[in-house]
Amino acid sequence: MARWLKRSIAAAEKDAAQTAVRATVEALLADIAARGDAAVREMSVRFDNWDRSDFRLTDAEIRDCLAELPARALDDIRFAQEQVRNFAQHQRAALRDIEVETLPGVVLGHRNIPVNSVGCYVPGGKYPLLASAHMSVVTAKVAGVPRIATCAPPFNGRPAAAIVAAQHLAGADEIHCLGGVQAVGAMALGTESIKQVDMLVGPGNAYVAEAKRQLYGRVGIDLFAGPTETLVIADETVDGELCATDLLGQAEHGPTSPAILLTDSEKLARDTMAQVERLLGILPTAEVARKAWQDYGEVIVCEDRDEMLREADRIASEHVQVMTSDDDFFLKNMTNYGALFLGPRTNVSYGDKVIGTNHTLPTQGAARYTGGLWVGKFLKTVTYQRVLTDEASAMIGAYCSRLCMLEGFAGHAEQANIRLRRYGGRNVPYGAAAE
Repeated sequence: MARWLKRSIAAAEKDAAQTAVRATVEALLADIAARGDAAVREMSVRFDNWDRSDFRLTDAEIRDCLAELPARALDDIRFAQEQVRNFAQHQRAALRDIEVETLPGVVLGHRNIPVNSVGCYVPGGKYPLLASAHMSVVTAKVAGVPRIATCAPPFNGRPAAAIVAAQHLAGADEIHCLGGVQAVGAMALGTESIKQVDMLVGPGNAYVAEAKRQLYGRVGIDLFAGPTETLVIADETVDGELCATDLLGQAEHGPTSPAILLTDSEKLARDTMAQVERLLGILPTAEVARKAWQDYGEVIVCEDRDEMLREADRIASEHVQVMTSDDDFFLKNMTNYGALFLGPRTNVSYGDKVIGTNHTLPTQGAARYTGGLWVGKFLKTVTYQRVLTDEASAMIGAYCSRLCMLEGFAGHAEQANIRLRRYGGRNVPYGAAAE
């Protein structure tokens, strides 16, 4: 039976703050809907101390941002984007349009059509997270989205040069220096200066995530995202320093980021806890990571790998780092996770920044029913049908007529009956079921 050497704070404490966030976001979105650009501008000044008459960056401003960065930084951005693009292209190639004749004279098909416009949010208030530009813009481009708008907050009182470069090199059509609820609200609702989009993607803080939740339905979204999560599944084939490094490497995202160790070795568990404390003494981002570990860190010791598997599927973590004597056991048997990182040679940071898989992933248990952002999220799989012969129309029509009347839908039945009369030579009375 699983034993907890360390538990996170109670669920009730985690939920309490969300109630206040929900009410705040609702009021902000209502203000944007009512007053457009004026509300957006006031919010930008209030929350980011950032004011412009137009938040869209000019071509000259974009060039200036690129000029700020050394050639190595631009090359690194290009390398990361090429990895994301390459994997997304392989995913896109796996999605085929189809057309099949399912019965003589009956043709059914589907097409994969990109959405017409996407708003990509790139967080950057605390850290300039340019990787989110790769994950959203590049992937949308591969899907064939015609218009891609991006928003990222100012960093240290100005556009973040690295984020702007990443957005531009990825192929964004519009780049706005605008953050928070005001950014996603403006893109989703539309204002005088920012044209409405059909879909919102990208991670953000609790307020951005709540705004996306409230806007869902008026626009599509990638997924409901909460704080970054990491789960390390390990046994004695690795050591506590490696496990602690991988836990804290994600805990630095924010003070509410869960970091969990799942192991069948109490020795490794205690070694990892000791190494966490040691590393927190030297990690530059220790202030944030310590709070996350203190409140949301967990250490669970299981009897064997089967119990580790059950616990891992119960947790359904966003990121799962597997370092065991049989990593493929978890690859073959785990069902609830955002992304797997198999073996000590890889890690979540590779996936976050450069290796090519998408880092926008399900959190808060959503891995039980969805995967993360990928090229297919930007595509609508839509169906069509053709009936090629009179005989086929009459044959399908007879079934349709009877099934409609079984449900009491006389008007539906008449859509079938009129075709039975015209194409099948059948004398079906109005409002009756076909014989």
